[in-house]
Amino acid sequence: MSSSRRHFLKSTAAIGIAAQSLAAQSGKKISPNDKIRVALIGAGGQGSGDADSSLAQAGVELIAVSDIYDGRLARAKERWGSHLFTTRDYREVIARPDIDAIIVGTPDHWHAQICVDAMKAGKDVYCEKPMVQKVEDGQRVIDAQKSSGRIMQVGSQRVSSIVYQKAKDLFRQGAIGQLNMVEAWWDRNSAIGAWQYSIPPDASPDNIDWDRFLGTAPKRPFEPIRLFRWRNYRDYGTGVAGDLFVHLFSGMHFITGAIGPSRVFATGGLRFWKDGRDVPDVMLGLYEYQATDQHPAFNLALRVNFVSGAGESSGFRFVGSEGIMNVGNGVTLAKTPREAEPGYTIDTFPKAVQEQYLKQYHEKYPVLRPNADAIRPQAEERYMPPRGYNDHLDHHRVFIQAVRTRTPVIEDPTFGLRAAGPALLSNMSYFEQRACNWDPQSMKLKS
Repeated sequence: MSSSRRHFLKSTAAIGIAAQSLAAQSGKKISPNDKIRVALIGAGGQGSGDADSSLAQAGVELIAVSDIYDGRLARAKERWGSHLFTTRDYREVIARPDIDAIIVGTPDHWHAQICVDAMKAGKDVYCEKPMVQKVEDGQRVIDAQKSSGRIMQVGSQRVSSIVYQKAKDLFRQGAIGQLNMVEAWWDRNSAIGAWQYSIPPDASPDNIDWDRFLGTAPKRPFEPIRLFRWRNYRDYGTGVAGDLFVHLFSGMHFITGAIGPSRVFATGGLRFWKDGRDVPDVMLGLYEYQATDQHPAFNLALRVNFVSGAGESSGFRFVGSEGIMNVGNGVTLAKTPREAEPGYTIDTFPKAVQEQYLKQYHEKYPVLRPNADAIRPQAEERYMPPRGYNDHLDHHRVFIQAVRTRTPVIEDPTFGLRAAGPALLSNMSYFEQRACNWDPQSMKLKS
């Protein structure tokens, strides 16, 4: 038996033992005085930032890190302490009985499997967005969370933001009247913004577990650019739709209460970053949302542009019958009530008909003399968070609090799939050059 095969069996057995011993604890609250012991799986830029945000919460301890690049394991000990348990094999992490929760910061194609394995092993999970790389894996994650009783939160921080909560409150109060359209965008114009991440000069098959990185992706020779810039490749990532559209879906769904579109169409292209990537750097999506008890039917337009000619910017524009609400770093509300009078277009009518029309019109809408009381302010309303506010910290605060109290989170696997689903269908629409139909209730692709 090969050493890798023995290692696999040993890790798998340990996971089974851990799952049995912790299954009974799935609903047990953790005392406020107890430490929440967290492990990080995938110590890249986003995963490391997630670990820092969790450690910023009171009573949290990072005790293990897994990554397939030895350099990141060494950096983890430099960053968080030599006491850390480190390994290339995430299964050794989730098999440990002293770990309460894990952070999944791996490439997208590993999200579903690690989340399922971790919850079966009795761990709570914070998983970076998008929750899954493939739509068909979404229900598997939902089922694992329900059957295990674990806490799972997807990492799109707008769902925990006080800015988005304010926008949600204003929307529910009818501040813009009847919603009819939403526009959202996320534009960038830099190399790093376009995922041109640095590649370590020591990268080699000796310090990188290439086969473990590939996982279920197609086998290919060692090529470090595909690891350190994995977002550029469909084999491991989900392109601009899975990286950024999913944030926009999450924020918009939270504000409006919508659960997803019924129809998806996307277009775009690879316009500038022709560096070997196989995903577009410009994408535009159009989405139809059907009416529900919480909102009327409306349309959504999304845009991501990595060659914007300006700095990075993102935001929303909610257009309603009584005003417009812009959401970004804060909330801006511009109310424009509809005119009480509809007006008229009678110039082409015969004079006698015009007179008859005007008589009837003024009976219904009497001419009022202007007065000071009729003048209304035209200023915008602005709502800004405190200086230095960080919604990423708030999102991890919500997660850690849920781990401690067993309180359900908003951005659970069902919410996560309802955001990831239409984002992934945007890719399908783009690459297959067709519109896609989606059932937001069942979260399934319709023929």
